[in-house]
Amino acid sequence: MRRYGKHTDEDDIRTRPGRRGTRPRSSIRPKHEDAAEGMVLTVDRGRLTCLVEDRTVMAMKARELGRKAAVVGDRVALVGDLSGRKDTLARIVRIEERGSVLRRTADDDDPYERVVVANADQLAVVTALADPEPRPRLIDRCLVAAYDGGLEPLLVMTKSDLAPPDKLLELYGALDIPYVVTSREELENGGAADRVRAQLEGKVTAFVGHSGVGKTTLVNALVPEERRRLTGHVNAVTGRGRHTTTSALALPLAGPGGWVIDTPGVRSFGLAHIDPSRVIHAFPDLEPGTEGCPRACSHDEPDCALDEWVAEGHADPARLYSLRRLLATRERTEGD
Repeated sequence: MRRYGKHTDEDDIRTRPGRRGTRPRSSIRPKHEDAAEGMVLTVDRGRLTCLVEDRTVMAMKARELGRKAAVVGDRVALVGDLSGRKDTLARIVRIEERGSVLRRTADDDDPYERVVVANADQLAVVTALADPEPRPRLIDRCLVAAYDGGLEPLLVMTKSDLAPPDKLLELYGALDIPYVVTSREELENGGAADRVRAQLEGKVTAFVGHSGVGKTTLVNALVPEERRRLTGHVNAVTGRGRHTTTSALALPLAGPGGWVIDTPGVRSFGLAHIDPSRVIHAFPDLEPGTEGCPRACSHDEPDCALDEWVAEGHADPARLYSLRRLLATRERTEGD
């Protein structure tokens, strides 16, 4: 007979009352030392497509991971059926430490941040020079997210046949961001893909841009259909027959290697989670000058030590202007 309350002894401690056959609870978790290594290629309603060696494996997150979510680009450890056959399912039992993260919030008032991509080396910000018009505020926000997350930025300008890139290049010249300028004709004949690919080889690159700038067209040119088969994924098709990206998707580059991560088109890029003290790390010529800043300095206030640092000739004034413009975009909407 079971005893509860003050009459219990050690035989009753790990037994749930009123339930037969319940296993004793334990806080000990298996180490899964024999787990296989994999990379998350895409996530769809709780199912994750992972690359394990040379095959794709469908998996789900193990319960022991709790609320921790795996995202595209994550390096993970998997157990279970790793054959990759249809209707099989493996388990992700560990998410390895991330080297970088691209994060965003839905808007600036949303305190909930989500990781869009993990372990990317660079962020390719794709913008059209016309049709649609460039949105510098959105570009600024993407750059801030890249600097904050540890990604190197790359600016890809499309539709140069409709407008020259000079004005946009002047705006970002002080940041020394690598860039590629392409035209619609080059997108169609593959010339643009060749020049962009030179900036991607051997790296994991996340692509971001708002609708209509030619981002997905460029990604399709970079990764031919035969390379896409490796992921076992087909992009969604709209009612008009155009391919569109509905979730982040990692695709392998041919040749010297590398990965392209295509992300859904963005209308806004919330920065509620950004800490200005992390953005300054992307400005090594300015960072030493912050030693004299007051605590929690916004780097755009009367007592900011960066003004004196620049006045003494340690850095170009244009660099300080660029830093402050990027940080100020956290406080303004994209239409300001």
